[in-house]
Amino acid sequence: MMVLQGTIPFEVVTVQKITMWFFIYHLIIPGFVFCLTEEGNKGYGPVFEEQPIDTIYPEESSDGQVSMNCRARAIPFPTYRWKLNNWDIDLTKDRYSMVGGRLVINNPEKSRDAGKYVCVVSNIFGTVRSSEATLTFGYLDPFPPEERYEVKVREGVGAVLLCEPPYHYPDDLSYRWLLNEFPVFIALDKRRFVSQTNGNLYIANVEASDKGNYSCFVSSPSITKSVFSKFIPLIPQSDRAKVYPADIKVKFKDTYALLGQNVTLECFALGNPVPELRWSKYLEPMPATAEISMSGAVLKIFNIQYEDEGLYECEAENYKGKDKHQARVYVQASPEWVEHINDTEKDIGSDLYWPCVATGKPIPTIRWLKNGVAFRKGELRIQSLTFDDAGMYQCIAENTHGIIYANAELKIVASPPTFELNPMKKKILAAKGGRVIIECKPKAAPKPKFSWSKGTELLVNGSRIRIWDDGSLEIINITKLDEGRYTCFAENNRGKANSTGVLEMTEATRITLAPLNVDVTVGENATMQCIASHDPTLDLTFIWSLNGFVIDFEKEHEHYERNVMIKSNGELLIKNVQLRHAGRYTCTAQTIVDNSSASADLVVRGPPGPPGGIRVEEIRDTAVALTWSRGTDNHSPISKYTIQSKTFLSEEWKDAKTEPADIEGNMESATVIDLIPWMEYEFRIIATNTLGTGEPSMPSQRIRTEGAPPNVAPSDVGGGGGSNRELTITWMPLSREYHYGNNFGYIVAFKPFGEKEWRRVTVTNPEIGRYVHKDESMPPSTQYQVKVKAFNNKGDGPFSLTAVIYSAQDAPTEIPTDVSVKVLSSSEMSVSWHHVSDKSVEGYQIRYWAAHDKEAAAQRVQVSNQEYSTKLENLKPNTRYHVDVSAFNSAGYGPPSRTIDVITRKAPPSQRPRIISSVRSGSRYIITWDHVKAMSNESAVEGYKVLYRPDGQHEGKLFSTGKHTIEVPVPSDGEYVVEVRAHSEGGDGEVAQIKISGATAGVPTLLLVLVVPTLGVLACSGF
Repeated sequence: MMVLQGTIPFEVVTVQKITMWFFIYHLIIPGFVFCLTEEGNKGYGPVFEEQPIDTIYPEESSDGQVSMNCRARAIPFPTYRWKLNNWDIDLTKDRYSMVGGRLVINNPEKSRDAGKYVCVVSNIFGTVRSSEATLTFGYLDPFPPEERYEVKVREGVGAVLLCEPPYHYPDDLSYRWLLNEFPVFIALDKRRFVSQTNGNLYIANVEASDKGNYSCFVSSPSITKSVFSKFIPLIPQSDRAKVYPADIKVKFKDTYALLGQNVTLECFALGNPVPELRWSKYLEPMPATAEISMSGAVLKIFNIQYEDEGLYECEAENYKGKDKHQARVYVQASPEWVEHINDTEKDIGSDLYWPCVATGKPIPTIRWLKNGVAFRKGELRIQSLTFDDAGMYQCIAENTHGIIYANAELKIVASPPTFELNPMKKKILAAKGGRVIIECKPKAAPKPKFSWSKGTELLVNGSRIRIWDDGSLEIINITKLDEGRYTCFAENNRGKANSTGVLEMTEATRITLAPLNVDVTVGENATMQCIASHDPTLDLTFIWSLNGFVIDFEKEHEHYERNVMIKSNGELLIKNVQLRHAGRYTCTAQTIVDNSSASADLVVRGPPGPPGGIRVEEIRDTAVALTWSRGTDNHSPISKYTIQSKTFLSEEWKDAKTEPADIEGNMESATVIDLIPWMEYEFRIIATNTLGTGEPSMPSQRIRTEGAPPNVAPSDVGGGGGSNRELTITWMPLSREYHYGNNFGYIVAFKPFGEKEWRRVTVTNPEIGRYVHKDESMPPSTQYQVKVKAFNNKGDGPFSLTAVIYSAQDAPTEIPTDVSVKVLSSSEMSVSWHHVSDKSVEGYQIRYWAAHDKEAAAQRVQVSNQEYSTKLENLKPNTRYHVDVSAFNSAGYGPPSRTIDVITRKAPPSQRPRIISSVRSGSRYIITWDHVKAMSNESAVEGYKVLYRPDGQHEGKLFSTGKHTIEVPVPSDGEYVVEVRAHSEGGDGEVAQIKISGATAGVPTLLLVLVVPTLGVLACSGF
């Protein structure tokens, strides 16, 4: 853009010529023109507010159209056009429509419409291109119709069911597996895993319960479609379960991740028993944002950073063996701006350097567009700018992972000098003997030449006077003779202008009483003096800084205070001095003209600072060597060091035992002893001097001590009981701090009392404190000796004390006799029996089920061996039930008694009594209701139950009657509720109720009758 000012006739002619030239230029280059008037200065080129984004259109969509959005602001209003794969789109065709900048494609077709779209926006100031947006067509084909082959696997062996997903786009599928029917999805656990990489189902070791038909269920979130495969029959083959070492089948590959993304690594192993999975990063700690899920099979790293790059390892292990897998994670990054271009206005004839810097990995390349057309590569420098250089520029940074755009408008300005917007100050003050800079900054393009005068004297550069390139005038060593009127003259090829100001001299500011060095101890107060002289016509202020940083007295009011009562006195009081207050204090006395400064040091003596550079060396099972560097002693010699340690078992730091026991202040190394083997530790060090104990050092890097054989035996060894032909052994598992090594487990030894040979079994799960030994030849209630010890990869620990337990008893063999059932109502019955003679019986189980149900659906009630009967509740009315009774103990259930058939009563009447009147007669109420008639499927009415209770309470007096009326006493105080319900052999029916109240003052003793015309609950008051 060109801006012209002034009234010189030559300039007017020039405007006309230039305007005509631009008009011709506009005809030659469409869309490229510059406004030369002041009105044009208010316009601007297109600025994107919305750009098209990558879009996936489902091939099976019924929408029939797809939109690409584009919106920009500009003055004058811009025009829009679109490109597909760098070819202009013919918007006159019926297939396309456009609202504003939004492109709508009707009935999109993959062969014609897939590709890269760009929105191009223009106005008279230039043209910009949007970022590229890709339109793709998403699909998910159905699985092939062919039947899947059945899979037969021996129990205990691992299995892999292949998903083999159908053709699809995009590759963002999620996988689940159906079992037998939809929507029953298999639950994933430690033994089963579905890979989200290929969809396969992995079973570490097959069990009999895995039998069934499996189908791979595939979902595409991008097109909201799901399909599932034909069912795969899985048939476990019965076999004596064997053990197999860990074998990793799901192996994550070398992975390239973008900075800030979430990364998922999968690892799963087959084996029997199910292998334990552990993750680690080679020679480095795991990322802080790492999270392990799916029973250890999935490692997720959230918001990945460059430092998370490295070699990751998955280790699978069971007691039969271990397997490892490693792969590398690389972290790269899309382009991101470090410095980008902004709208810029430059003088005609000046030089332009537009920095445009982006970061990324790989390092992005830079290229430029001008008005939507390729312009240059790399950095942009233009010398001697002309009007032709004005327009819309786009800096583009791109690498293999992405592309970013920075858009800006370059305007070229031409004008004669003018001081209208920035005139010289009318009055300039300068301190005696000091230095002054008088600014001269007119608006002008191109840059003008400058000259100065004092009065009528033309000024030139000398020993005291200098004219800067930007037009400013500098005068040093000011004297009274320098006072006067100064004029700045500015001239360029379009005109000239001048501006004048008056220079006056003031007295210089001087520090007359400077602060002195101070030495204090932590907690004391300190005073820094500062007095200054200055020109009496000016205001004086004092500014204090510490080590170059200005003190904020409002924020630091607890420690800093100034003396503001005495003029020209800037004394500083430092209260309750802390170590952080030590340093160099500078007092600056200043006026609006000049300033003067003086400095002094504050020395603060206190407890030592934190030691640094802590390193852990010579790691052993129960000891490590530490080295560190001395921290600041804060002007008091360090007398001793204390080492503290922390494990993951507790957040509390504890003093560690060391050699030597007392660590003197001149030492920088020591050995920490009595540590727990194979335990993760952090260490820190605290220094002490005569003034106190300092802050602790930063924690050391977390380390793990070497392993050692366990030296603690499990406690609470015992057991006994269990099912028939079983020996149950229990113990208290050792906590993590006593594991002392990897591959921790237990060795359980047991033998019949009196025998010499011990049998041993291994339990590999460190959290389990129970082992059940099964032996069909084991006699019941046999006395056994048992003991347990721990082991790890370094060796075995000591055995526990030997305990004596008994094998499981036999299940009862006797049948309960004299079983009888009494029906109580439509929903209850009572069952009784005679006990069996077996002393091992712990209780009795009563089974009952409806005749139309299967026996497997029977409900069960268990009671102790002290009971001879029980009540069964919540039964169905008028229903035939089967009932039997059996004895049980810890070994199992005995044979059931003979089955007894009974039929529950019909249901009680569903109709509630209709209370028709409530009559008060003297000291009594007479309540009357209609007779209740039972339905054909309900029990006949045998009478009525009436409950008379205080309102708000549940307990009261119960009456029974065969009539339809009853008399109750008038309440002596408050309100009472009368509840009426029909009674039958099937139980009690629905309740009707009415409220009655006691005598009220002023009411005569009369016969009062209340007719109740409707069913429901009625409240009678005022009696």
